[in-house]
Amino acid sequence: MTFLGFVVAIVLFCYYRNRLRHYRRWYDLEDPANTTACRPVRARIPEWHREWHEKFDKKRHRREVREARRARRRADKQAAAPQPENLSEEEQVLRRAKKRAAAEVGFYAHLMSYLGVIAFLALINLLTTRYPWFIWPALGWGIGLFAHYMAVFGSRMLREHYFEPAVEREVRHNTMVMQTEKQASIDELSSTIAHEIRNPIAAAKSLVQQMGEDPTSVENVEYAQVALDELDRVEKRISHLLRFAKEEDYQFDNVNLASVLDSALTQMRAKLDTAKVRVSRNYIGGPIVVADPEKLRQVFSNVLDNAIDALQGVAEERHIDLFIENGGKRATVRLRDNGAGIPPEKIDRIFNPFFTTKEKGTGLGMAISRKIVEAHQGTIDVSSETGRGTEFAVSLPRPE
Repeated sequence: MTFLGFVVAIVLFCYYRNRLRHYRRWYDLEDPANTTACRPVRARIPEWHREWHEKFDKKRHRREVREARRARRRADKQAAAPQPENLSEEEQVLRRAKKRAAAEVGFYAHLMSYLGVIAFLALINLLTTRYPWFIWPALGWGIGLFAHYMAVFGSRMLREHYFEPAVEREVRHNTMVMQTEKQASIDELSSTIAHEIRNPIAAAKSLVQQMGEDPTSVENVEYAQVALDELDRVEKRISHLLRFAKEEDYQFDNVNLASVLDSALTQMRAKLDTAKVRVSRNYIGGPIVVADPEKLRQVFSNVLDNAIDALQGVAEERHIDLFIENGGKRATVRLRDNGAGIPPEKIDRIFNPFFTTKEKGTGLGMAISRKIVEAHQGTIDVSSETGRGTEFAVSLPRPE
């Protein structure tokens, strides 16, 4: 019997293979040069083949027309329907509520269908046999019903009871941490400002009181000059503070980084010559960056000014080395001196407002410099070794 089935299968296979070849010849499917494959050549098709082919063509044409009408109706419906971004908040809430209600109604319809069909199967099972075979379709369908329930109700329950509270706790924790850090920085800045302003004002007040006690004293001129110097110091700190807090306008343009660094050197040339500092320019040209040249020149001038002041303790061979590195998508300017260096406990504070190691410094130069560099989407870093010098690295993005 098995052998007979195998023979019949071979005969049927040969028959249908021959029929396939026959239709391929008639419809030119075996001709690779035919550009109208699957299009019959009517001159070679018998009459009854032509009739069937015309029927198939008409049926295909009607199907294409129906699909085109459906696509046009879908496009019209999408064009007429309001887009979510064009809806008001109330309309979006109403739309979500309708969608949610439709999902719940769909689940309850599914549940009623399940109960009705399983009850009918249980009745048939009871009337036909004692074996409870209706349990198996009830179990399989019940798994699908449970999945439907979880999709409609379970996801909302998990989101409301677990996901959203966890997100809210995390956001509240991060907000509290940020507020604590912000409050701490504000407290530190306020105490620093109060200290920087209170001391000069107290000194000026004491000198004015001494001048009032003895108006004819010869030392009043000296007292007045010292008082004016202290008030100038206060005014200078306040002006720097306002400059630090002010949101300045930036005029970005394509500038040559070497030209900006050279202009900062020209600005500081007099102080460099007075301090007898030798500058080594370890670059010939520079890359093009998108920056505000005036603001960027101010950054390099501040760094050079700090380097010159750090070299006052060096007896001889005072020098500053300048490098420009052009690698990848960023350009970096390095300014290195052989001064006294910055102690490790102070190096993390040099960009803080009002932190300074200079006797007459305001402590806002480096804070303003970092603000300018960050406005250019760059970074400014410092590395130092006590007794060996300090290096500042200003990294800026290059244009795409």
